[in-house]
Amino acid sequence: MNASVGVIGAGAWGTAIAQMLASDGRNVLLWAREPEVVEEINTAHSNSVYLPSADLHSTIEATSSLRNLSALDTLFVVTPAQHLRSTLVALDTSPRDLVLCSKGIEQGTGRLMNHVAGLACPDSALAIMSGPTFAHEVAAGMPTAVTLACESGRDQWERLSPVIARPFFRPYYSADVVGAEIGGSVKNVLAIACGVVDGLELGQNARAALIARGYAEMLRFGEALGARAETLAGLCGLGDLVLTCSSTSSRNFSLGKALGAGQSASDLMADRTTVAEGAHTAPVLAELAQDRDIAMPIVDAVGCLLEGANARDVVSELLARPLRPEQDVAGKPV
Repeated sequence: MNASVGVIGAGAWGTAIAQMLASDGRNVLLWAREPEVVEEINTAHSNSVYLPSADLHSTIEATSSLRNLSALDTLFVVTPAQHLRSTLVALDTSPRDLVLCSKGIEQGTGRLMNHVAGLACPDSALAIMSGPTFAHEVAAGMPTAVTLACESGRDQWERLSPVIARPFFRPYYSADVVGAEIGGSVKNVLAIACGVVDGLELGQNARAALIARGYAEMLRFGEALGARAETLAGLCGLGDLVLTCSSTSSRNFSLGKALGAGQSASDLMADRTTVAEGAHTAPVLAELAQDRDIAMPIVDAVGCLLEGANARDVVSELLARPLRPEQDVAGKPV
């Protein structure tokens, strides 16, 4: 196949991106770690393990060799966040556009994905694609909008936007790479918390309050690291937060709901086929916030839950926190 673009990672989201890119007849090369997934995509045009709902376009070809992607100028990187570094180190370092679609913070280093990728592939131009995107809806061609934050600015946007834009898939430009990263990372942790509320059957009022107060935590953390409040109010922040905090189609929400229903974190994490990135992000996010003296009580609570704390006890502690203003004197959430 004479592919013009590649996707690294054939989980649900990577497969959906490949399907979206191939929707106009484009040849897409999709890398998968598992030989059986490669075989099924190439012979049956399906991925029953990660995206069973999709009949994949015939112009998608799968490979298990990163070397086969070497000649491509644009790669979408959709590996789990904690595997991003090892995957990119195995990739050749040719200059190209790398569109990072993984949402998380690297454990052990506290680095965002663009920092990790910049160290592994210093000659590549990096962009972040993030927003409210359930994989099965994107694969089905349902209307979707995302933030495309380009490290190299408008020139990179002019290269990438025609590659990405489809009648049903609309990218919006941003220069705020840090904001796009933080929005996608923090919302995963908050989605676990909202799932707990659902699992405990605490009602819609509680979930709405948690989304609002979680968004305040996202803003505090993001602005402390240099993100723009306007970015976090957009698709990659508030938009993604609302989506993933409201549906069991979200892996993080589903994990939280199971925790709220009384299942143990260790059993849930051991038994999951797909990755709930928020579970890996929560402890490192809490540590980064503590180091910077940023109050993130909801994030801290999720960390306690993942360590085995009782869900009702954790919620009771949150509700017992001292009363305080909703905004500071400048009108910012506190």
